[in-house]
Amino acid sequence: MRISKVYTRTGDAGKTRLAGGQEVWKDSVRVEAYGTVDELNSTLGFIRASNEQSGTKAESSKFIENALKWTQNKLFDLGGILATAPGESFPNMPTVSSEDVVHLEQLIDECQKDLEPLKEFILPGGGQISALLHVARTICRRAERLCVTLSKEEAVSTELVKFLNRLSDALFVFARWVAKQQGEAELLWERVPAQSSKD
Repeated sequence: MRISKVYTRTGDAGKTRLAGGQEVWKDSVRVEAYGTVDELNSTLGFIRASNEQSGTKAESSKFIENALKWTQNKLFDLGGILATAPGESFPNMPTVSSEDVVHLEQLIDECQKDLEPLKEFILPGGGQISALLHVARTICRRAERLCVTLSKEEAVSTELVKFLNRLSDALFVFARWVAKQQGEAELLWERVPAQSSKD
């Protein structure tokens, strides 16, 4: 694919074209879905750049770099699928498969070996990388919700929803794992007891 010109003026009226040529409004659920996947991908790129500059332990930093680089490539595949009009296909069309979902599960399992079971909800935060991974997790959940909404209107592969669902789990575990590797404390949700009203 070669992009020779950034602006085309074809979207100035509020519409865009899907792969296959179908014209849709830019605020359609499908465009919102792949736009949110793009937002997630950009956030992962920011995390990778922050991870590279953090000067953290080599092993944990390399693990996160490799995991997020693979994920970014799969999100490009996923976004390309969402940007394709239903029923359309083209040569070398990207795929998101059950094997990709299994790969995420394997990454989760690898990190879970070093983590204690959660006994309470944790507050998103920790160090910079952990906090950013929590941000990415919430964007991933939004992308998942949009894909579910889209699936009620048009055909959407169940593997796309499964991938995003598992990815949000992975990002949560990555956030916990990085915090553990860097010796950062997990802050638990402190339930504020209900106050009884007195006359």
